[in-house]
Amino acid sequence: MRLVFAGTPDTALPSLRLLLDSPRHEVVAVITRPDARSGRGRGVHTSPVAQLADEHGVEVLKPAKAGDPDFLARLAELAPDACPVVAYGALLPQAALDIPPHGWINLHFSLLPAWRGAAPVQHAVLHGDEITGAATFRIVKELDAGPVFGVVTEPIGPHDTSGDVLGRLAVSGAELLSLTMDGVEDGTLSARPQPADGVSLAPKINVEDARVDWAAPAARVDRLIRACTPAPGAWTEFRGARLKLGPVRPEPGPRLAPGRVQAGKDAVLVGTVTDPVRLGDVQPQGKRLMTAVEWARGTRPNDEDLLSSR
Repeated sequence: MRLVFAGTPDTALPSLRLLLDSPRHEVVAVITRPDARSGRGRGVHTSPVAQLADEHGVEVLKPAKAGDPDFLARLAELAPDACPVVAYGALLPQAALDIPPHGWINLHFSLLPAWRGAAPVQHAVLHGDEITGAATFRIVKELDAGPVFGVVTEPIGPHDTSGDVLGRLAVSGAELLSLTMDGVEDGTLSARPQPADGVSLAPKINVEDARVDWAAPAARVDRLIRACTPAPGAWTEFRGARLKLGPVRPEPGPRLAPGRVQAGKDAVLVGTVTDPVRLGDVQPQGKRLMTAVEWARGTRPNDEDLLSSR
């Protein structure tokens, strides 16, 4: 089939690579988000998907909006049979959805209808799910509600971050997407409607959502930090300055007041409403990433110091 692939971040690269290498399909173009400023120097950078497409000599389309007339006209000229999508990051109007005869087929990183939305893996980790997965489905106007072609499952370990889980799903999901395109081409695969029960939503988790509430139970603090690793990054405040937090470990033992810091030679504990948690890596504002023990050695937290929730 003639394919136009839509995607933007690193997560989409395993899928694009498989489709570029497929003997059954031809990727005639990719669609990605426009170049954006990022990094410390705030330079303008192209997306990872655009970079990979350029390396393979594939046309790159970067519409500001997927409803732009010039973009829709070019997409129609390309005449794709289907448009596979992985983390494109923009809404698709009906005018775009109507162009490929086999539709736009999305790889979504959840077991639909669970966790529809922008941050499915983060919400699965945050809510303590033990199993998640990925699904391929045909995009319709309603958010992540289209009929499903297939799924793969993935366990969430007790120490997994959202980055860990997403990294694994990007690979297994790429295989699923490739097989889905094969099945759509030869007519052996049909999509089934999602069940009406079990729908949950996974809106984007922003920086303010990633602020740790030390008055929560240790398990909740642990899950929040893992869900926000690597992005947007969990944080708290210490002496009025922001302190970024890497994954922690609940540490059964004597209770500490929520936010209270207990610094020892080999570990730094922080109180929650239940057990304390052992801090991992931290990054003080304007400084490098370091271990919690290094940080405590330099700051010397005292009995009056608390990590601030609000």
